Amino acid sequence: MIRITDRIHLDESEIEESFVRASGPGGQNVNKISSAVQLRFHAAASPNLSEPVRDRLIRLAGRRATREGVIVISAQRFRTQERNRADALERLIVLIQEAARPVIIRRPTKPTLGSKIRRREAKGVRGEVKALRRKPVADG
Repeated sequence: MIRITDRIHLDESEIEESFVRASGPGGQNVNKISSAVQLRFHAAASPNLSEPVRDRLIRLAGRRATREGVIVISAQRFRTQERNRADALERLIVLIQEAARPVIIRRPTKPTLGSKIRRREAKGVRGEVKALRRKPVADG
């Protein structure tokens, strides 16, 4: 079991990994060893995610999510397969944790009377400063 939050745990069988050749660092091994990891998680079919979390997760994944609701994460930052596997899994966990956080709805508010008065006073002071920069009016 992979612990995501206190309430969300994923089974290892829900995550599918495939290994491909990386284009990044690898030295002499780059053309011989498949060190890049492509992690697939079928979010739409996961029984461990609630409906709102699942919807937010697919929306947050953006281009990494397919039409079927499969999230694909590619990792090839490191030279070793193990570090790339850990990197891909960590990125999936962070993505699910972000989706599990409830959305805080912003309630629009109006400025207070005090803030309106302070704003007008500040505008007046600024206008006076700018007025002092002007050329004096010649008395005729």
